Amino acid sequence: MWSTEDFFEEMMKFFPEIVAEIAEMKQEYPEGCDTLIMEDIIMPRVVALLRKNVETDKLVALFQYFELIACCADDVLCDNFSVCCLEILGNEKLILERAKQYMGPVTARLQKEADLALRRKVEE
Repeated sequence: MWSTEDFFEEMMKFFPEIVAEIAEMKQEYPEGCDTLIMEDIIMPRVVALLRKNVETDKLVALFQYFELIACCADDVLCDNFSVCCLEILGNEKLILERAKQYMGPVTARLQKEADLALRRKVEE
């Protein structure tokens, strides 16, 4: 099972520039900043990658890791990942269309469920 800390460690490998930001956030909010880190530090970088859509090798590897998280995360990470990461991908149609090109089947299902929970229109 993958934990939130495991997730952050891997995200820092994908985005080395976030190491200091995460440390600062954890210092400022010693308890309960996991969702803030996902929403405010990690996902803006994921969305920026998708918007540019030029670092395809990085996107493939990132979404392969997301699929692993979707399949093997502990309950806390799974919930936070669905709400904080996958919901954000559905905020913009272009970003979601690009993300779907890289998503595995479990990630795609969880993202669709996240959109449905928000009562967003979901394409079949």
